Amino acid sequence: MAQWQLIKRDMRDKLGEGTLWSARDNAVYWTDIIAPALNRLSLTDGSIDRWAMPEPIGWVAERQGGGFIAGLQSGFARLSLDPLKLEPFGDPEQHLPGNRMNDGKADAEGRIWCGTMDMAEAEDSGAFYRLDPDGRWTQMDSGYRVPNGPAFSPCGNWLYHTDSARRTVYRFSRTEGGGLSARQVFIQFGDGDGYPDGMTVDTDGHIWIAHWGGSRISRFTPDGKLDRAIALPAQQVTNICFAGAGLDRMFVSSAAVGLPDSDYDGGLFEVDAGVKGMITPLYAG
Repeated sequence: MAQWQLIKRDMRDKLGEGTLWSARDNAVYWTDIIAPALNRLSLTDGSIDRWAMPEPIGWVAERQGGGFIAGLQSGFARLSLDPLKLEPFGDPEQHLPGNRMNDGKADAEGRIWCGTMDMAEAEDSGAFYRLDPDGRWTQMDSGYRVPNGPAFSPCGNWLYHTDSARRTVYRFSRTEGGGLSARQVFIQFGDGDGYPDGMTVDTDGHIWIAHWGGSRISRFTPDGKLDRAIALPAQQVTNICFAGAGLDRMFVSSAAVGLPDSDYDGGLFEVDAGVKGMITPLYAG
């Protein structure tokens, strides 16, 4: 029996990313960065909605008070749907018009952590930011080509973040007040592994990583050892989230950019991983 199924829809994403489980909406959200668009899969009735966006969108995070924060090429924006409304409120990189947001998530303390990158993927001009509930942002790290993640350990002591271009997953120790220690190399992908992309953590503290160019997702132990892998028919696997009332349904996005037409590249998959994920934290701002 296959461990995955393709979610049926009449299109594929150019660059699917930013998977997010919303318990409030009983739905999975994910972005199509360069379409650009935001997608929603209802787990209530299986319906799929798609909203065109005015510019590249890397991620969305739910707000405690309703709606979302979106990470756009032009920075941060408050987002509401039905009807669609975007309210920009800050751009940490006005001096880098060729950069955009790529991937981001909220943590258990209600902050958002997100990375930026050069859209041409030619310069190491990307950075890693923390957006606090009061709307202020802080640059926490720099020198990224293609940042992905982040993910947080269940104990809250560790933050994982990736530079896909370097095939490297980093681990940071978290300090009081939202600080981070210096990054340390945690997992190094080999040439045959593709590139580490989006990630999530399960209740056992194991890290699940999508393989761009590797046609699979892999589970790593808390000390960084490969535990197992699940092969997928998409070449460019991009992001992972756990969903559903029991947090035991895994959804995986992928990208079709740069590839010939296929039934699978750019598809959204449901995967039977046999484990449960963590609840989705909400942004407190």
